[in-house]
Amino acid sequence: MTRDDCTVFSSDPQSWVGQHFLSATQITLPALELLLREAEAMKELVKVHGGDLRLQGRVLGSIFFEPSTRTTSSFQAAFQRLGGSCIHVNESSSSAQKGETLSDTVRSMACYCDVVVLRHPVQGSVREAAMTCPKPLLNAGDGTGEHPTQSLLDLLTVKLEVGEIRNKTVAFVGDLKHGRTAHSFARLLCLFSGIRLIYVSPQSLAMPEEVKKYVDSRGIQQHEYFTLDEDVLATMDVLYMTRVQKERFPRAADYEKVKDIFRVTPQTMQLCKSSLVLMHPLPRVGEIDDRVDQDPRAAYFRQMENGMYARMALIALIMGVSGVSNH
Repeated sequence: MTRDDCTVFSSDPQSWVGQHFLSATQITLPALELLLREAEAMKELVKVHGGDLRLQGRVLGSIFFEPSTRTTSSFQAAFQRLGGSCIHVNESSSSAQKGETLSDTVRSMACYCDVVVLRHPVQGSVREAAMTCPKPLLNAGDGTGEHPTQSLLDLLTVKLEVGEIRNKTVAFVGDLKHGRTAHSFARLLCLFSGIRLIYVSPQSLAMPEEVKKYVDSRGIQQHEYFTLDEDVLATMDVLYMTRVQKERFPRAADYEKVKDIFRVTPQTMQLCKSSLVLMHPLPRVGEIDDRVDQDPRAAYFRQMENGMYARMALIALIMGVSGVSNH
């Protein structure tokens, strides 16, 4: 099968089969609707049967050059829930320690697997590796670039929490400069009419211009603030918190200046809509008070679980074993 590294997916399940998934910009609205239907079917499958065997005999290869709890675990759980098996390497266990190039590491893994998942600290590295990877390659995060599979589970979470995604105000708060989850989610939200995006960050951690230009090109309203005040909180339908990413700062002193600048507490939640959806890609490091976990609007652990269903759906489509149609 011929694979296009820049494939744009459609509502036809065949458009997904055997392709790389590198960016949220590959997803059209009909494609997203297809994937969300499949993800909801996967949630029901797990609830009723725990999974099935449609990927029996297939192998997922996972290569992570940055630490991960949720992404690596949910990809492996997703594949195993569908009857497949997984092999995993990280930076310390790969031949990168011997000087092997990323391209060779990925091509080597592809010799043993049917699909490869890659996370790497350098923006653009996953796309570069995809150019020589003979098997479908899924982007699990490339530096401060994108995290497109996270954006799929984020959309699934909004749909499951409130039903309708259109005409919502979504606020991204925290480290938006380095927050690849926010970069992908903002791009994906542009598919929906009536969306309004709000960015709240320290000036030094503002949403990248390339993301804002993309959003503007899609005709989506966006507003930028550097303080999180009551007026802003009162307008939000979705509050997407992000952590300040210590590992992206060359100087510890710069991190210390901004690490606690925004924090959601029970008092913060009192200023928000009763219908608010509070999300976070996790891990959190203090930007959401633990007491907020008891608030029914706190969706971040449900969001984490949804990651498995979204990735089950993506894998099923990429592997050509989905149960949905384009009708």
